[in-house]
Amino acid sequence: MYRYDQHDHQIIKERIAQYRDQVRRRLANELTEEEFLPLRLQNGLYHQRHAYMLRIAVPYGMLSSAQLRQFAYIARHYDRGYGHFTTRQNIQFNWINLEDTPAILEDLAKVEMHAIQTSGNCMRNITSDEFAGVAHDEVIDPRPYAEILRQWTTFHPEFAYLPRKFKIAINGSLEDRAAIAVHDIGLTVVHNEAGEVGFKVMVGGGMGRTPILGSVIREFLPWQHVMTYLEAILRIYNLHGRRDNKYKARIKILVKAIGADVFAQQVEDEWAAIKDGPATLTEAEFKRVSSYFTTPAYLSLPASDAGFEQQLADNKAFANWVRRNVKPHKVAGYNSVVLSLKKPGVPPGDATADQMDFVADLAERYSFGELRVTHEQNLVLADVQQAALFDLWQEAKSHGLATPNIGLLTDMICCPGGDFCSLANAKSIPIALDITDRFSDLDYLYDIGDLELNMSGCINACGHHHIGNIGILGVDKDGSEFYQVSIGGAQGNQAAIGKIIGPSFSAGQMPEVIERIVKVYLDHRVDNERFIDTAQRLGITPFKEYVYATPIQTLVHHGEDAGAAVAY
Repeated sequence: MYRYDQHDHQIIKERIAQYRDQVRRRLANELTEEEFLPLRLQNGLYHQRHAYMLRIAVPYGMLSSAQLRQFAYIARHYDRGYGHFTTRQNIQFNWINLEDTPAILEDLAKVEMHAIQTSGNCMRNITSDEFAGVAHDEVIDPRPYAEILRQWTTFHPEFAYLPRKFKIAINGSLEDRAAIAVHDIGLTVVHNEAGEVGFKVMVGGGMGRTPILGSVIREFLPWQHVMTYLEAILRIYNLHGRRDNKYKARIKILVKAIGADVFAQQVEDEWAAIKDGPATLTEAEFKRVSSYFTTPAYLSLPASDAGFEQQLADNKAFANWVRRNVKPHKVAGYNSVVLSLKKPGVPPGDATADQMDFVADLAERYSFGELRVTHEQNLVLADVQQAALFDLWQEAKSHGLATPNIGLLTDMICCPGGDFCSLANAKSIPIALDITDRFSDLDYLYDIGDLELNMSGCINACGHHHIGNIGILGVDKDGSEFYQVSIGGAQGNQAAIGKIIGPSFSAGQMPEVIERIVKVYLDHRVDNERFIDTAQRLGITPFKEYVYATPIQTLVHHGEDAGAAVAY
């Protein structure tokens, strides 16, 4: 993985010194909160309901064991013993004291990490496929390009104050696992007919108040021009993006307003002037960055291990875990393992300091000291020998990290919601816990099969509810918390925006609402049809009719004592 050079170290050192003085002036009331606001946002610091929240960048989702251990240290010494992994492959700490933040940034710098540009109207963390470099269906490893874009976007002077925040995702596999269709720019690394490497470019995707799937504006962009072409896109956005209304300021609104074809032509015209400028990527620079992404010292192993096959046959629980949490690898004899952060009774995406230390140890012993963060809020050990899977499973199980539910209903995406976020209309975590309780029977979950449930506490859609097969959105209804439900959303190659089924529900009604939706699916699916296929074939009408057919009972839910659920 990438290591900082002298420029990275110098930039971070100077930024921390600058920020330390800004905090000093704020604490001395030499800066008002209004004056301090843009300064702290540039360093990933938000003020939420109970305390400050610090969001730390995890570039394209890659972590070393040392970096994860530093997260554990921060959780113990500055927070309440845990952290929350997000849908953009970052980590958030929700109980931070302002006076501690300069020291936290110094601790992060020791392991080559920072919180710069994780908030504000700038280019945010570059995200990618959590299986990049090892995926069985990978065409081209996107990580060197992701790192080049990270370096290019950090402190880019022309794009530090965009009309609104800006997010880029990059994928290099046949299947899109980076949700590129719902990003401001989505890149797919491809070959053209001549075998040359380049990018398919999508622009204008996003969720929030106006969910839109991105439009392809270039089928093939030579790799040398990725930065100049993206610079042209951002110049057009900077010039024409709305600044008078933040709800209409994202690039998706601009692309929709003028049309993708017109936007693409404006980009081409702008690009013509800078196409061969200083930002053109050279072979030497690409090789320099690529050299950091070395192939691990894989052993020559058989494609199938006899001991592993016997363990599968002898242990049903292990076999279930392998079926859901173990993924194919491009190297024979290896697999990638998803460690579930969706144990029943725990807020989705949360990990304790002890768990982080433990996973760091696992990564060193089983996966060359590296791990990944997924945008589904789980962790991945990318390079595990097949023969070691049983031992790894037993260890992970002992620390609550082996719930065999990846891709199932209880592997839900969930933002922190109203328990923490000052923007949220409603709590998310208690609803997630109640739904998990209702679907606690693993045999029932396996019968339901693949089903993505995503939940957001407000319209900002941090929980990606628009692209959940079932989406839940927290809404304010006359000062009370209610939940709107959508069906038919999807990520990946067949990305889709879900459709709202009708009026919203109370918190206590949500488990039965989800159960009724699942029953319609089970009653109407054909053969082994997935939920999303049935939902898109039927449309929302059968679901809507059954959900609203008779009154829904209200239960006493976790929301009555939400603080206990999230405080560990």
